[in-house]
Amino acid sequence: MAKQLMQQCLECGAFSLQRTCPACGGNAQAAAPLKWSPEDHRAGIRRKMNRVEDPAWAESLPTLPASEAMEALLEEE
Repeated sequence: MAKQLMQQCLECGAFSLQRTCPACGGNAQAAAPLKWSPEDHRAGIRRKMNRVEDPAWAESLPTLPASEAMEALLEEE
């Protein structure tokens, strides 16, 4: 049995509670990823895998423009 009840068909996109789609007979999978838990015992491993502690990782994150630039964009619209 799946850990999540809501399933979505891989072929037609229909939702159901079954692993086999009632509409087309195709295979279904969990409709959404499982929820993240703050007690996740593998979080440290994932941070190491994604190199989150590396300063270059923080620099690679997208940033928002300054508030003045955002206000100017809103005024143009």
